[in-house]
Amino acid sequence: MSLVQPFRDYIDGLVHPSVQHDALAARRHRAFIAPRLLGSLIAIAAFPVYLATRGVPTALEIAIFAWLVVPILVAYFLSRTGQYESAHILSSLSLTGLVFAVACATGGIASFAAIWLVVVPLEAALSVSRRAVGIASIFALMAAGVLLVLTNFGVLPGFDGLNGAALTALGIISASLYATGLALGTESLARTSSSLLNAEEERYRLLARNMTDAITRHARNGAVLFVSPAAEPLFGARIEDLMGHGLFDRVHVADRPAYLKALSDAAMLGSQQSVEFRVKRPQSDAEHAVEFVWLEMRCRPFDDQKAAMDNSREVVAVMRDVSDRKRQEHALHLAQAESDRAHAAKTKFLATMSHELRTPLNAIIGFSDMLVNEEQMRLDAARRKEYAQLINDSGSHLLSVVNGILDMSKMETGDFEITPEPFAPAAVINNCCDILALKARDADIDLIVRNAAGLPDVVADKRAFKQIMLNLLSNAIKFSNRGGQITVVSRVDGARLMVSVEDNGIGIASTDLPRIGNPFFQARSAYDRRHDGTGLGLSIVKGLLELHGGELKVSSELGKGTSISIYLPLDCETVTVLKKPEAAPPHVETAVAADEMTVRKSA
Repeated sequence: MSLVQPFRDYIDGLVHPSVQHDALAARRHRAFIAPRLLGSLIAIAAFPVYLATRGVPTALEIAIFAWLVVPILVAYFLSRTGQYESAHILSSLSLTGLVFAVACATGGIASFAAIWLVVVPLEAALSVSRRAVGIASIFALMAAGVLLVLTNFGVLPGFDGLNGAALTALGIISASLYATGLALGTESLARTSSSLLNAEEERYRLLARNMTDAITRHARNGAVLFVSPAAEPLFGARIEDLMGHGLFDRVHVADRPAYLKALSDAAMLGSQQSVEFRVKRPQSDAEHAVEFVWLEMRCRPFDDQKAAMDNSREVVAVMRDVSDRKRQEHALHLAQAESDRAHAAKTKFLATMSHELRTPLNAIIGFSDMLVNEEQMRLDAARRKEYAQLINDSGSHLLSVVNGILDMSKMETGDFEITPEPFAPAAVINNCCDILALKARDADIDLIVRNAAGLPDVVADKRAFKQIMLNLLSNAIKFSNRGGQITVVSRVDGARLMVSVEDNGIGIASTDLPRIGNPFFQARSAYDRRHDGTGLGLSIVKGLLELHGGELKVSSELGKGTSISIYLPLDCETVTVLKKPEAAPPHVETAVAADEMTVRKSA
């Protein structure tokens, strides 16, 4: 271990805690404390030797030696308070007083010690404080002025020429050496400051090179003046291609005003700004293909007072890729929209069910009350039969509503089971039309059925197929105007059976077509006409078709009618993956039917 290491450790311990984490300030404190502490200790150690060689000292000599202890007190003051500038002022005052005392005893202004007054402001220059240098210069000038006045009035004693010349030479040499030491100290501090500055800049460069966020510096008009290396992978471009307006050219056209406004506000208002925008970036997995990614930019004015006064302040910005966050926000927005739709569907379901359940229940309760009180009501047999029929019809309607809800629930949970069996589809279609023929005649609607000749048997759930046809026909009758026409066409389409039900009724708006088949959805007509029903008909049809590997297609024009086509595999047991046709035909082509049945209005 070095012999001076304990002394260095002791000096480091005297550095004030407020500057111990600032390398340059701590170095200045050590440079101030060490020479004063060492010089005073040498003076104290030399005092006995001086007494042994010179004998009894004079009062002036004792005062000089006592004054040499003052730097210890000044160093202690700095160590306790950390006031670097004040310590330099006290040191300048101490040195001026010592020089003034020696000069007064050795010839005044012509004394060899007077040259040391020049050193006083030089020493204060180490404080890097104009105030300290100014006060030190005032001390030196005042001491020189007093010495000059006292010398001119002959108040101060003279000194021997030979000894005076030797002392003058000693004073010049010692002052020069001390000034040289000050110069070396100044150079050492400057070198330390430069090395610390370079180290700090290197740390910032290292940080800028390795951080994932891109750092840019912009002129007031948005032109890029500096780009960190992290911008290359972020923008997929070279740094030189981003300089000037290269970055601006990559910003999405719709986001350019917000981008420029953020930079302009940061420069003009002197406040931090934040903006999100899209930039064009080449795709890594496709040649000549580009994608737009979302960036977040936080910018603030560059701290330059002159530039601020000239209204040419630059802006520093930090950019990062927030595409993942934007995708998450979009997914959250879609989830929220889906949640809102589900809530709306639930509310609509409750409103619809309230109407659909209350109407038949009211009829059942009302007419059953009449039958219970038939004696008071004086009902005849015909009226009792009519009420009983109405109760039966209401109960059947209520049962169909409940069955529809249960079937839809089973299909959504995957508990609905189908039992495939071979059957003739034409017979089922004709039977469904016969069932609804009376309802069609009551509505003055023609019901025409065209089954292609030689339709093969279909392997599917016969009950489900019948329910599909009944729902389609009931909807067509419900939404057809009086005097309208419904056409049912069936034929083979490749390996599938195609059945279409086409009417010339009120039609469906184009905005409602994508939602056809959603549970509890009821489309509105051009006249905002509302019809009874739960909105489960087409949902059940769609669900049953999907269980068979089939498909539902809807085409409609408002005010002109609707065509609903179903595609059912001829053998649903062999179908594992549903392959949808490329496009739904706008109108179902009517095949030449060998088996044609028409229910006329006059029937």
